[in-house]
Amino acid sequence: MAEIKKILCAVDFSDYSSVVADYAKTVAKCSGAKILCLYVAPSMSQYVGFHVPPSSIENFVGEIVTGAEDTMNDFINTNFGDLETEGRVVTGYPAEEVLEAAKDEDVDMIVMGTHGRKGIDRILFGSVAEKVVKTAKCPVLTVRPE
Repeated sequence: MAEIKKILCAVDFSDYSSVVADYAKTVAKCSGAKILCLYVAPSMSQYVGFHVPPSSIENFVGEIVTGAEDTMNDFINTNFGDLETEGRVVTGYPAEEVLEAAKDEDVDMIVMGTHGRKGIDRILFGSVAEKVVKTAKCPVLTVRPE
C-alpha cells in the first residue's frame, strides 16, 4: 500500500483554493500526512528591461510576498485547522516552483487546482497543472473548478 507522509497543496488564493485545500485535508486526515501549502508569487524579472528601475520591481514583488504571507497564515488557519501544515510563499514560475518544492521536500503527492482553460486561453497561458502532471515524480491530484 502506498504511503502518503507529505502532501504539497499548491494554491493561488482564488475562491476555489479552499476546495483544493479540502481535498488535501481529506487525504492528509486519511493518511496522517503533513501538508506543505505553497503559493507562488509571480516573478517580475521579465520586466527589468522595460525602462522600469529594478528597485521598483523588487519593491513591488516584496510587497506581493509580504501580503501573500499574511494571506497564507489566514488561509492555513481557516482551511487546515489542527492538521500539521506549513505555509510557504515563493516567487517564480508556478509550475517550476511547485516541481522544485515537491522534489526538495520529497513529497508523496501534489494537490492542485486546474482552471480548465481551453482553446486560445490555453495556448496563451499554458497549463501549470498540465506541466506539473507531466513532470512530477509523484502522483498529482488535480481539482477542477465546478
